[in-house]
Amino acid sequence: MLIPLGFRVWFRKLLKPLARALSASHVSPNALTVLGLFPAVGAGVAFGKGMVRLGGVLLGVSGLFDLSDGLLARLGNKETKFGALLDSTIDRYSEIAVFIGLAIFYRGDATLWGVLLALAGSLMVSYLKARVEGLGFSCKSGMLQRPERLVILILGALIGANVLKWAIWLVAVLANITAVERLIRTRSLMGKQNG
Repeated sequence: MLIPLGFRVWFRKLLKPLARALSASHVSPNALTVLGLFPAVGAGVAFGKGMVRLGGVLLGVSGLFDLSDGLLARLGNKETKFGALLDSTIDRYSEIAVFIGLAIFYRGDATLWGVLLALAGSLMVSYLKARVEGLGFSCKSGMLQRPERLVILILGALIGANVLKWAIWLVAVLANITAVERLIRTRSLMGKQNG
């Protein structure tokens, strides 16, 4: 986990007043989840058109929706299994939209391979978490979870296209390492259970 736990807790505290206001306004966490898809798709379109910094801003907005929906669900005691499923599904569609935009922008450049590897790694990290938890094990480990991937891409995009290239390759490498790390860790947990 690249983002320290203390920073995550601080940032969630920062968002609590917004979540309380939304809860008081009877905004549904699921509605917030779905709304978060739109800035992500917008980010993909912006990246595809070469508007890299705008893509970074929209990706940041999408990330705020992603953080706020879970916080809103917890504050309002509205956590449901379907809400968790919807959140995971929208997260995957959001990532796919962003990476499609990046693939269009970097077509004809070697970074296209980085985009494809970053997409594959991102999806595999999420898939392994869902699959492992479906088998009854905990799977929260790994250095590059979704918040880290978002922060790296947002910062890279805000600085500019040349830095974004390196951010994409960093996500490509670390996301796939995280996926393999989760696989190895789960195998170890299963071995301990069988032993």
